[in-house]
Amino acid sequence: VEAAWYPWWEKSGFFKPEDHRTGKVNPAQPKFVIPIPPPNVTGSLHLGHALTNAIEDTLTRWHRQRGYTALWNPGCDHAGIATQVVTEKKLWRERKQTRHDLGREEFLKEVWKWREEKGDRIYEQLRRLGSSLDWDRAVFTMDPKMNVAVNEAFIRFHDEGLIYRANRLVNWSSTLKSAISDIEVEYIELAGRKMMTVPGHGDRKYEFGVLVDFAYRVLPAADGASSEGGAGAGAGAGEGEDAVEIVVSTTRIETMLGDAAVAVHPEDDRYKHLVGRRCAHPFLPDREVVIVADTYVERDFGTGAVKITPAHDFNDYELGKRHGLPMINILNDDGTMNAQCGEFAGQKRYDCRTNIVKALKAKGLYRGTKDHAMKVPICSRSKDVVEPLIKNQWYVSCDDMAAEAVRVVREGELTLLPKSHEKTWYAFLENSRDWCISRQLWWGHRIPAYFVTVRGAAMPPDADSNERYWVSGRDEAEARSKAAARFGVAEAEVELRQDEDVLDTWFSSGLFPFSIFGWPNETEDLAHFYPNTVLETGHDILFFWVARMVMMGQRLTGRLPFKTVYLHAIVRDAHGRKMSKSLGNVLDPVDVMEGISLAGLHERLAGGNLDERELARARDGQTKDYPQGIPECGSDALRFALCAYAAQGRDINLDVMRVVGYRRFCNKMWNAFRFATAHAKLGAGQYVPPAATPTADAGHVARLHGGESPADRWILSRLAGATRTITERFPAYDFPAVTSAIHSFFLYDLCDVYLETTKLVFAGDDAAAQAAARNTLYTVFDHVLRLVAPIMPFIAEELWQRLPRRPADDTATVSLARYPEDASLHDAALEERFAGVLDMCKAARVVRAEYIQSGKVQPEFFLVCEGEPSRAAMADFGGVFPALVNGKSCTVVGAAGDVPAGCAAANVVGFGELYMLVKGLVEPAKEIEKLVKKIEEMTTRASAVTKKQAAPGYDTKVPERVRTKNAEDKAAALAEADKLEKMKSTYEAML
Repeated sequence: VEAAWYPWWEKSGFFKPEDHRTGKVNPAQPKFVIPIPPPNVTGSLHLGHALTNAIEDTLTRWHRQRGYTALWNPGCDHAGIATQVVTEKKLWRERKQTRHDLGREEFLKEVWKWREEKGDRIYEQLRRLGSSLDWDRAVFTMDPKMNVAVNEAFIRFHDEGLIYRANRLVNWSSTLKSAISDIEVEYIELAGRKMMTVPGHGDRKYEFGVLVDFAYRVLPAADGASSEGGAGAGAGAGEGEDAVEIVVSTTRIETMLGDAAVAVHPEDDRYKHLVGRRCAHPFLPDREVVIVADTYVERDFGTGAVKITPAHDFNDYELGKRHGLPMINILNDDGTMNAQCGEFAGQKRYDCRTNIVKALKAKGLYRGTKDHAMKVPICSRSKDVVEPLIKNQWYVSCDDMAAEAVRVVREGELTLLPKSHEKTWYAFLENSRDWCISRQLWWGHRIPAYFVTVRGAAMPPDADSNERYWVSGRDEAEARSKAAARFGVAEAEVELRQDEDVLDTWFSSGLFPFSIFGWPNETEDLAHFYPNTVLETGHDILFFWVARMVMMGQRLTGRLPFKTVYLHAIVRDAHGRKMSKSLGNVLDPVDVMEGISLAGLHERLAGGNLDERELARARDGQTKDYPQGIPECGSDALRFALCAYAAQGRDINLDVMRVVGYRRFCNKMWNAFRFATAHAKLGAGQYVPPAATPTADAGHVARLHGGESPADRWILSRLAGATRTITERFPAYDFPAVTSAIHSFFLYDLCDVYLETTKLVFAGDDAAAQAAARNTLYTVFDHVLRLVAPIMPFIAEELWQRLPRRPADDTATVSLARYPEDASLHDAALEERFAGVLDMCKAARVVRAEYIQSGKVQPEFFLVCEGEPSRAAMADFGGVFPALVNGKSCTVVGAAGDVPAGCAAANVVGFGELYMLVKGLVEPAKEIEKLVKKIEEMTTRASAVTKKQAAPGYDTKVPERVRTKNAEDKAAALAEADKLEKMKSTYEAML
């Protein structure tokens, strides 16, 4: 079913905002525009992507069916770091070459070649999910029009002073030799000491999760520093001026080669007398380390004295700026120790870690190592330990834009759903830092900034970070013109060097809602489809992507890029664990849709990058969770399950067996449709449905056509109620309520009740009743397929195409069939009457199950109504009662005395007393014999508990939970015995 429809939808242009018949956008229609969160070109879909696309496609299809001009714009992100890493690995694997062997231009050709070969895989997965994206508008963030937009944004920001160059700390990956964003930093939590390997250091393991204590020797005060207290002792100090030392603790001992100070709390009496003094650096004779006072220091942590390395720690950097400390960089770009490190220069940084401890011991300055809980920052791309490093980089000043982004949410111009995310929004943006947008990569949007040299002019030492020597331009000619004007020289005197760096991928992503439509050019698409209507994405990128789109959209276009942001939950496994390859719980949605064996799941793991220990653990996890593999579920079942799970504000613990349950729901829809069309002859050529009245309704408004029975009107009322719920909850993004309304109506109202009632109708000879039932069935299936189509498009299309169209209705696809929203046929009074009859049916099924095991036996029922409402309800619906309980008949009698002997009874409070004739259907003597044994069993069980309860010390020695369980077991046994006694009495009356 699913394989056939998608190519037809796409080829027919049903996913385009233009009318598929005219090829033009209808300006009179309201618009719904949603951009896809562009997945990485290197990636493949996981269940988080599947959730995103299930929700976005459902919203798009729902609006399209409501008559909106709907556009869901696809795109793919160039994923700067990930794509470069993949290509470099491929290059090394196949040719044993690095990118530097090829050079920038040739390497970029290799990246584009990889992209052309592999980059469309994720688009095929999106098609497999049924995503109704307008593929003709698909964009890649490295497309020429996207590059124009990126350059334009950079240049405008730079000209306005919002983008500037500065020498600051960044997250640095030594393996990539590039700055990385915060979102690309993951953390390994350590409870204490652990030996770990580090990329670039071979197989050797290094110590993490410890605090190393070492001493700085304090120089005499006579060397120029003031001392308020004389020769008092710091932590670990000895007697006399020459013996004074101060002990510090660190988790990164190698960074002591970049220490500029030791900080203490200004109110710490242990160190007040040392503030302002200087310490000798044990390995760098020309460097002294000053002791400063700062409230940043926690007196109770470690020794209360903290080493300060401003160039390699974010907190130390801020403290260093406050105290005017030197920024001493000790690392080369590849993570080796640089010339500032004396005898340790050239060493790999973690070899240096080990060697410094040895050297401190040799100098008598080592004071011990102890376990310390910590988080180790890891680059998600290279798996290298992230190093804070001072670098000249480009930054976006965010203060004003962040303040405006806060304002629009506070004043209701931008809505965040769920509302709970507003707190996070404010926390991020009211404390935002300027955004580092430089990346030391080759793949990406090269920064359109040029370093200026004027022939014959002297250059200041800080020229690289001096704004005066940098200009930006859409091309080199524009940059040259700007430079000449700035320095007051002829253009021929200007020499330019374009920055080698590329922009952070999030910079181009931040332009996505308008760059996809051709901004900065005033295109038709930009006029038609910007601003977007809604953005839907995961809450984990609220700041990295959503906030930046809002800031950049407002600044560059003067308008919010969208009015609503819906943030879905994070998908976890059935046990509530985060999806992780090492746990073996990351699932490809295609594997859920198409099914996969356990061996196939294991093979997927083997193709990854897990070590043997992680691989074994992941296989064990898969074996426990999917011992039989994953059965084929199809995309409709997966989409329905994901929407059913998508409650606002809660993470999703996805149990694949629930998806399997919705596959059964799909099967139920299919079988119910086949049953109805076969019995009612609803197929094309067999039946012509009544024309819509008025014709403008196009069938999406349910109407009565005359002659409907109470059961017909009841199912139409239940359909109207479900429609009302869906109409109310869809705009609130309450997808669980929408799916529940569809699921409940179809299973419990249509299948369990109404279809059963039609069996009697179509087995009879009342042509008028059959015609009314046939019209009702058509309306119900037509409407319910329209209702479910946004969520389960494949089965909806397959079944809807098998229904004939109403006269004058030329709708080609259920994807464009008007969505039902009218609930005028809802009849609460009718439903209340039938509810009592259905309660009586439930009671009848219980009694039947107790006395009759064979489905072939059809007993007679008798009903004593409690009052006039019950009698009226039975007058309307009594005729369908036998069909719903597999009975022979149901006779309403005036009093219990009118009921024949040999009946079993059940009471339905508020409706009446129900009797089922058992006599003649069973052998009383044999049934009594069985019941006596069962009663003895229940009595014995209750007596055993009574004996336990009577034991000495029971109330004090037996745990409360055990006593509670015993009491519950006893009560259940006695209740069952009582019920069996009543059944025994019924049989005894038949003897």
